[in-house]
Amino acid sequence: MAEVMTGLKRTHYCGEPRLSDVGKEVVVCGWAQRQRDLGQLIFIDLRDRTGIIQLAFDDHTDKEIFGKAFGVRAEFVLAAKGVVRERSSKNKEIPTGEVEIEVTDLRVLSKSETPPFEITEDSKVKEELRLKYRYLDLRRPDVQDKIIARHKIVKIARDYFDQNGFVEVETPILIKSTPEGARDYLVPSRVFPGSFFALPQSPQLYKQLTMLAGFDRYMQIARCFRDEDLRADRQPEFTQIDLEMSFLDEEQIQTIQEGFLQRVFQEVLGVEVQTPFQRMPWREAMDRFGSDKPDVRFGMLLHDITDIVKDTGFKVFASVAQSGGVVKAINVKGAGDWSRGEVEKLASIAEANGAKGMAWVAFTTDGQEKSPIKKFFTDEEWAALKAEMEVEPGDLLLFAADKPEIANAVLSALRLHMADAMNIPREGHALLWVVNFPMFRYDEDEKKYAAEHHPFTHVLKEDLDKIESDPLACGSYSYDLVMDGFEVGGGTIRIHNAEEQR
Repeated sequence: MAEVMTGLKRTHYCGEPRLSDVGKEVVVCGWAQRQRDLGQLIFIDLRDRTGIIQLAFDDHTDKEIFGKAFGVRAEFVLAAKGVVRERSSKNKEIPTGEVEIEVTDLRVLSKSETPPFEITEDSKVKEELRLKYRYLDLRRPDVQDKIIARHKIVKIARDYFDQNGFVEVETPILIKSTPEGARDYLVPSRVFPGSFFALPQSPQLYKQLTMLAGFDRYMQIARCFRDEDLRADRQPEFTQIDLEMSFLDEEQIQTIQEGFLQRVFQEVLGVEVQTPFQRMPWREAMDRFGSDKPDVRFGMLLHDITDIVKDTGFKVFASVAQSGGVVKAINVKGAGDWSRGEVEKLASIAEANGAKGMAWVAFTTDGQEKSPIKKFFTDEEWAALKAEMEVEPGDLLLFAADKPEIANAVLSALRLHMADAMNIPREGHALLWVVNFPMFRYDEDEKKYAAEHHPFTHVLKEDLDKIESDPLACGSYSYDLVMDGFEVGGGTIRIHNAEEQR
């Protein structure tokens, strides 16, 4: 169709020409990124989804073509024919920066009004404007790169899991409503008035059926829908690589997923990742990082100081310690000279995560020790605190005293906030498995025990005898895959024994 419209047949994408192509006649098509008029010279940066190539017009160019180039503005759609030549002024920032095209024919396929924002990477335009002109936003290279990366990941997934014995099965989208973690989106039925279909939150039941049917290994690029409030890592519809396997243990399952990610990182990012990934028990993650999805690329670990402060004169700490709670702290290196006002603003983060307030101690670089709570400590308690926290001049200690889950949440949020505030380097990617989540939690509202993941999760063999006597001490064969502080996958070993399920 392009050949009929333009009289020119594209031979190359904009991002393809290199020095090895010098002297070749090529035809490229795309959008004008910008035009530079230097009087006797005109340059146009032409962009398509593969990159940018410079079009050159000079005193050798036909006057009519030169006139066309003079009239080109941003986002005009062009087709250009010409000869690849080496650039006199090279641009090392782009792959095609050593060459340009000396244009011999130029066609303006479509003119453009001035766009509402510049089509560039990392545009600082408000999201509302970007969404209003989504077709323009999708032209931006960084957005296109994400879509192309997603395409590559899906292709790798299909190839990799096929090579590992998986069968891709497409499961229904219009289903009966089944209880899951969020509300269903409902679709009214025309055939059965008053009845509704649900959109799947996941293909959970259907993939279980494939196991019962003997398919053994199932895979699907599954579209999922959840009617829940928006958060940074939650949205109404999303796509997941959905897997189910039979006759494997958790180590084998994790190895398969590690192999897939290793291949994705290599083929999409050109990055080598080492396997096997680190395994971290859930309890260790909570104790050290305060989170079940820890970013392990930097320190600032949580310290439990409950025993040190259980008898201190600071009643907030002592009462929590003596009533079964915990007192924890983090050491923020380099923040000891923050002003009192700056430090106390951090209390809002603590309060947003369930705390009633936040205590702190600053050790300034000139040797002072500043804190509203120091006067409540004995010399022995103060020395023990400093030793535990490995205090040096320039450190800032932040404390949380509450139930374990609240103290952990507070310090986890403060840890991440302070890492940003202190510009702590977080280079590369850290992948790990958080394993052996608790089987049960106690629901304070319902006053009963509930499954932490779901009630079909297999209890750890060594904890089976505790189900009746001490449910909260039971671990489970459940595991989450975490990358850089975000959950990117996970699963469980399911109960296959009817008596154990009962």
